[in-house]
Amino acid sequence: MIPVKISEEAIKEVKNIMENKNIPEGYGLRVGVRGGGGCSAAGMNYMLGFDKPKETDKTFEAEGIPVYIDKSHVMYIIGMEVQFHEGNDARGFIFVNPETEEELK
Repeated sequence: MIPVKISEEAIKEVKNIMENKNIPEGYGLRVGVRGGGGCSAAGMNYMLGFDKPKETDKTFEAEGIPVYIDKSHVMYIIGMEVQFHEGNDARGFIFVNPETEEELK
């Protein structure tokens, strides 16, 4: 089971990007964290991108999309949801904690 949920809108946008933005063959969606330090998730920044799998990754699949998450990042993203927001003022992917409905960047 994939530790992060990816909304239907986000899946559509990821597939659109992979098909139309010259993402190389063999690449998948990388989900992870950056920053912080120590044992707490405070100061963590969530990241999303396209990458090849690495030895330290756990590999999952979401609607036919390969998803790569570094083993050391899994505990920080369990339960998070990746959503795609498209509005008049902004457009992009956001991470949401469904328990608090808090948007995290």
